[in-house]
Order: sequence, then structure tokens, then C-alpha cells
Amino acid sequence: MKTSPWEPYRPDPSAPWTFERAWTLRRRAGFAATWGELRRDVADGPGPAVDRVLAGECRRDGVPAEFDRVAALIGDAAAGSSDPHRLQAWWIYRCLFTPDPLGERLTLMGHDHFATSQLKVEDVAAMKAQNETLRRLARGPFADLVRAMAKDPALLVWLDAPSNKKGKPNENLARELMELFVLGVGNYTEVDVKEAARALTGRTVIQGAFRVRDMDRDEGTKTILGRTDRFDGEALVDHLVAQPAAADRLAWRLCATFLGEGVADPPARAELAAILRADGLHVGRGVATVLRSRLFFSPRNLHAKVVDPIGFVVGTVRALERFDPPPSTLLLAEWLVRMGQDLFFPPNVGGWPGGRAWLTGRGVVARANFAAALADGHLNPSPSVPDLRSLAARHGRPGGDREAFGHLSELLGGRPPDPAATDRIWHAAGASGSEASRLNRAVAMLLAGAELQVD
Repeated sequence: MKTSPWEPYRPDPSAPWTFERAWTLRRRAGFAATWGELRRDVADGPGPAVDRVLAGECRRDGVPAEFDRVAALIGDAAAGSSDPHRLQAWWIYRCLFTPDPLGERLTLMGHDHFATSQLKVEDVAAMKAQNETLRRLARGPFADLVRAMAKDPALLVWLDAPSNKKGKPNENLARELMELFVLGVGNYTEVDVKEAARALTGRTVIQGAFRVRDMDRDEGTKTILGRTDRFDGEALVDHLVAQPAAADRLAWRLCATFLGEGVADPPARAELAAILRADGLHVGRGVATVLRSRLFFSPRNLHAKVVDPIGFVVGTVRALERFDPPPSTLLLAEWLVRMGQDLFFPPNVGGWPGGRAWLTGRGVVARANFAAALADGHLNPSPSVPDLRSLAARHGRPGGDREAFGHLSELLGGRPPDPAATDRIWHAAGASGSEASRLNRAVAMLLAGAELQVD
């Protein structure tokens, strides 16, 4: 009998529970982990390690005692400032210090899926409200999330919903609901789009809040995806989410978020879609299926996914425990922009292309420059050079800088380093003239190398 790729992973001699697999879990489902967190996960086994991630309790280090209060203060101040850069800094703060990194990863997944840009919305408070909605509904039924997004003021402005009126329908929101958010290309017709636009008439934004103008509503019958009814916006969303293609679309998104390129082949995605369909398209339980699966922990999924900029930046900061003093999240937001990920400013309604598209020439240079800035202590308002030898010593790896570099290579790369490769980097770092120590220069070179652009 053929084994399902979505069956729970159970360690065996051919696929043991290792540091590399624990590292992959924490990289993909969050933003990396400290050495102590990883050793705990290795010791406890995959069941407890995944349970902690799913429950939002996986971080042991670097979580402020009053995280929720501080995050709320920073977020409220950002929304009141009308400065999108402060809003970016708030979200990066959350990613760095939240006890629930999976929640932020799922919020980012939602931002990429329902891609909305401040460039057109021009309302920082509305963008923050959308971000909070994505976070609040990230682990629930997909239908609840789509219903909320179909009434979200930022998304409505982004997709011209206020101009969609009876007799003069605007198709933007209807088209993206079908093409990008729920069904995917090829699962509807142009007539379906036009009829769906009629169902969405009257939805608008008044003084920053969702409203329905009855005078602009088209209350006539519409035929959408083979069904004729007096659809309004609510009924339309329910009808779309009930289509078989909705599960296919959600399965694709989950695989794109947590698995490497090509790891889930079409039969595997179809099987995941069937699991989601049978479970009411519950996103949280779908995520659990993926993260517990044999496929997630399979050799072909290890070191097979290009790290997105926020994963690269936040993951590096967290793994190296740059908590006290913490880096400037405003500076980190600037580095993300240089790498091609401008939070709250996705390039278009399709979101970021992701994968190998992150590794443009400009993006690769930005990653290398970020690594050098970190090593030189230039991520803080006042320069603060990381003491990486002391970090290794705290992890039980005493010795000189060369020994510390081997340890940090494993921490950052997720597996024992190749001796020849580390020797080459160590030799090259000795020839550099930058202000950082040789150990810090070597770590910067390691971070800039090809192997650390994937997790």
C-alpha cells in the first residue's frame, strides 16, 4: 500500500529526528530559533516540538515579559503617526519577539495571499487593522478569513470596491476573489466574474469603516458557477469557498509557505486539498497536517526553500541572540526593502513571487551587506558589535574563535558544517580588513554564501 506523504512523521533509522529537522521546523514555521531552543526540541522529539510551534509556545529566549503591552503601544503609535515605516517596524518587532512566531508567519502568508498595498490605500490605520484581522483569523476556517477580507476597508479601497455600483459594476474585487484569493485561474468564466461583481455592488468604505450602500446594490438574480440566486456579497463568498477549487487553492498556498519548491507534487497537493475539503478548509488544522507530516521532514524538503528576506533578517538576529540591546526595527525594515520585501507594499495584487525570485542580483548583494552590517554592529542606533565568541561559550562550546565559528556555522546552517568550506571562509576572513573581528567577518561571509540562502 502506498504511504501518504501527509501521514505523521515518525523517526526511524532512515529518517531520524535530528538537529537538522528541528532546525527546519523552526525556520519554516517561524523565524529560526536559539541554540537552547533547538537543543530542547531535539531532546524532546518531534511531537512536543511541533506541538509547541502550533500552540504558539515555542520561544523560550528573548521574549519580553510585557510583549503584548509593548507591541500594542508600538502599533498604536505607528497607526497614529501615518508613517508606514513605523508600521513596518512594529510588525518586525512582533516577528522578533513574539512567543508565537507561527502566528506571524501565518499573518505574513495572509498578507501575501490578500496582497494589499499602502501605496494606493494611503491609510496606515487601515493597513494595521487588516494585519490584525489576518493574525486573528489565521488559524481558523478559511471561509471566515475570506468573509473578513471581502469587507476589509484596506482591501476594498485597494480593489476599487467603492466604485462598484448597480448598473456600473467594477470587476476588480470579484476577479481577484476568484483568481487569486479563493479559486485560482481556470476555475471560473468571465461571465462568472461579471455576475460576481454585481453581487458585490454597494460595498464601500465610509470614514474608514466598511459599509453597504443599499442604493448601489444590485438585488437581481445572478448566475455564478452554475447556480442562480439573488446573491449578495456574503452569499457569494460562501458559494466560492464551497467550490472544490477553493481547497486546491488553499493547499497550494500552504505548500508554497512551508515546503520547498517542487517538494509537494500535484498528487500530494491534491491529497492535501482533499484533507482540507473534508475538514471544512480549517487553516490551522491544515497547517498542523503539513508540519507533522512525513513530507515536511523528508530529505527532499530539507534545505530546499529559498529564505524570504524577513526570514533571513529576523532568523539571523534571533539565532545570534541579538536581544540586548536589540537592533533597530526601523533599520531592519530598510534592509528588507533592499532585499525586495517592502512590507505593506507588495508589488501587485499577486503578492511577492517568492522562491528564486528573491535572489536577484540586488537582493543577494543586500543580504551580504546586511550580514556585514550585523557583524560590524551597525544594526543598532549606537554601534554594538556582537560578541560571538561569548555566545558560543554560553552554548557550551568554549575554545578559540575557530572553534566558535564551527559552532555558529551549525547554528546558522542547520547541520554540521563542511570542514573544507569552513576552512575556506576562515582563511578568507583572515585576509579582510574590516573593523569586525575575524570571527565576525567569517560569520558575515558564511551568511552571504549560497548555502545559507535556503532553509
